[in-house]
Formats: sequence, C-alpha cells, structure tokens
Amino acid sequence: MFETVLYSKKGAIANIVLNRPNEVNAFNVQMRDDLYQALEAVRDDPDVRVAIVSGAGDRGFCAGADLTEFGTAPSQVIARNVRWERDLWRLFQIAGKPLIAAVHGYVIGSGVEIACLCDLRIASEDAVFRMPETALGMVPAAGGTQTLPRVVGVGRALDVLLTGRQVPAPEAKRMGLVHRVLARDELMPEAQRLADVMASLDPDAVSAARTAIVEGMDLPLDQGLALERRLAARMPVSRQA
Repeated sequence: MFETVLYSKKGAIANIVLNRPNEVNAFNVQMRDDLYQALEAVRDDPDVRVAIVSGAGDRGFCAGADLTEFGTAPSQVIARNVRWERDLWRLFQIAGKPLIAAVHGYVIGSGVEIACLCDLRIASEDAVFRMPETALGMVPAAGGTQTLPRVVGVGRALDVLLTGRQVPAPEAKRMGLVHRVLARDELMPEAQRLADVMASLDPDAVSAARTAIVEGMDLPLDQGLALERRLAARMPVSRQA
C-alpha cells in the first residue's frame, strides 16, 4: 500500500510496520508521508480500536533520520509549510486510538521519538536506545525534547539528550522509557496480547481515558480534573463510577 510502511488490519487491530529494513528503517521524507497516511487510516477507520507500530528486519526498529537526504530536501520555507500541512507528530497525539510501540534492536533518534508518541512501549532484550542529535551538532526535531521528558522525567531526559549515550533495554525499563522488556521472539506476541486486551474494552471509555491523560498532562491540576469530569459526564450513566 505504501512505499516505506506496511499497513494491515485484522479485526479491530491495525499493524503499522516501518519497512526500510536495509536502512534499519531510517526515517526519511517518504516514510513521514506514508506513516502519516497510515495513522490517518487508523484514526478514520471506525473498526480499528488499537494499532501496533513496529519495525521490519532483524537489525532494529528505526535507526533515526536518514542523513543521506540532507542537502536534498526542499527549501526551509517549503519544508516548514509541509510540516504545517502534514504534522505527523501531532497526528500521533490525536489519532484517538491506543498505539503500542513494539521495538527491537536499534531505536535511535526518530525511533525513540516515535516510540515516545505511542501510549505503550514494549522492547526486546536486545533493544538499544539513543538520542545522538547533539553529538551531530543538531537538535531533536521530531518532538524529542518535549516527549522524552514527559515520559522519563526531566533529569533522565537531559542525561540521554545531552550525552547521546546508549541506553540498553533493562535501563530503559527502569527509567520508564518502556513498560516491558521481553525476549525477541516474545515481542510481537505480547504486543498482540496487549492489543487484544484493549480492543476488547469499550472504545469510547478507552478514548476518553487516553484523552484525559494525554491532554491533562499539559494542564494545571484543577483544569485537568475539570477535563476528566467533562469526559466522564459524556459517558452513559451506567458506565460512570
């Protein structure tokens, strides 16, 4: 269906697979466009309740931005307009369905940022996380400076972002970057199990709870509580606690 992303659906569960295995699924402009369309499909399909995001090949989930495209991208003005019109990172937030990142091997740069934009993150034992942008004289440009601190806390995020050091899977679990660490052959079965659990729940309740958490985190506590009350009030009385 897409050049750099595989998209499939079975029942209420969608599978999105980053598919540039020869480049360790390095994130390029085409992948941005393909991933955007795949997430639109998740958002717009009423039958889809959960999506799993993973990477093709044995070497890793995503090796970060494809640096071979540097110098070949459109002008800054055109690139900025494209980002405004096709804000992939915002679409992760407003997709309205739970997203599970199942990562393995190299999870670098954009790979970490994609994972952080998902709701649940599980990793294989061989997963290695790194944000190398500062070592390359760059600043993360796919939300890493904002999402990583929200996931692991400011202190841990500064450690990872400013040193560019590698974080093995066990440490990633301890710091809260991933929720579970599994053997490689257990990774996708566990992702499927989690997806099955969430797909079996009331989709309106799941969506409302997800919205309350994601949007409430950026609000003062009183406003977050008010958001929770508004969302709870929309549910049928029989479902309210």
